Amino acid sequence: MGVYKDKQIVVDIGATATGSRTHPWPVFIFLLVLVITLAISLPYLAVDRPAVGIPILIVGILLSVMFLVCIKVVDQWDRVVVLRFGHFLGVKEPGVFFLLPFIDTIGAWIDTRVHTADLLAEEALTKDTVPVDVDAVMFWMVFDAKKAALEVEKYTEAVTWAAQTALRDLIGQTELADLLVGRQIIDKELQELIDSRTTPWGISVNSVEIRDIKIPQGLQDAMSRQAQAERERQARIILGDSELQIAEKFAKAAESYVDNPTAMHLRAMNMLFEGLKERGSLMIVPSTALDTMNLGGLAGMAAMGGLSASQEKPQSPANS
Repeated sequence: MGVYKDKQIVVDIGATATGSRTHPWPVFIFLLVLVITLAISLPYLAVDRPAVGIPILIVGILLSVMFLVCIKVVDQWDRVVVLRFGHFLGVKEPGVFFLLPFIDTIGAWIDTRVHTADLLAEEALTKDTVPVDVDAVMFWMVFDAKKAALEVEKYTEAVTWAAQTALRDLIGQTELADLLVGRQIIDKELQELIDSRTTPWGISVNSVEIRDIKIPQGLQDAMSRQAQAERERQARIILGDSELQIAEKFAKAAESYVDNPTAMHLRAMNMLFEGLKERGSLMIVPSTALDTMNLGGLAGMAAMGGLSASQEKPQSPANS
């Protein structure tokens, strides 16, 4: 695993996809040919005929070594770039192929699966000069094995440095507010920027996703206070709007009570009744309100009505 560090960015990328691949099938073929050669040459050596047995043994060993060196097996996810006398011959697909000894060589083994790379920008300055730490992950793959092997020396390192510079450049061109609230837009722009640099190498960047953005602790406290003040301002605005709506409702109710004092008295009596319903409640009402609503007369009439009703009630035979 290769790790490339920069003052601003640390990129951790998978193992290189170039180089040789080991496969058991050439070894099996080598052992098989060697065993067959020994089986053929041993009878001649046993009857004291080395002039025939030894050449057969030598030829068999050479054939075994040739099979071991020249037969290659390509896995499903690999592509092999083959050169003949230093010139590009072709790209071998998955399966078995044979190299001509001393003529054909393997330029590179290319892994066409999706690779991942962790990107970490440390203390990168935004457009408004705020140092931030950006943690992102990049997904990329090789779509043209010929270009990846011939157009760039080490395409894994090339992708790494392209991602480094692209991430640093994009952070420097973006303000902190846009970086915090527009992650999807930043991801898309970063993916397009890196892909434009890697496409000539036969490499496609599938996506880049920002996982975390860290800002200095002092700036976090300031932003927290700003957000708290903004929420308080919104709460005060909502409370003021509620008071305004209540005042408008009261004004309309007052207009309906202006020409109908009886309705106003009934409303006042209802409010007084609702207040007195509570157990242990005490309500102080000005005497002027009683005179205005004629509550004293009404109370007296209610008391007299209750007294007369009790007097007219017939007595029981036991009391008579």
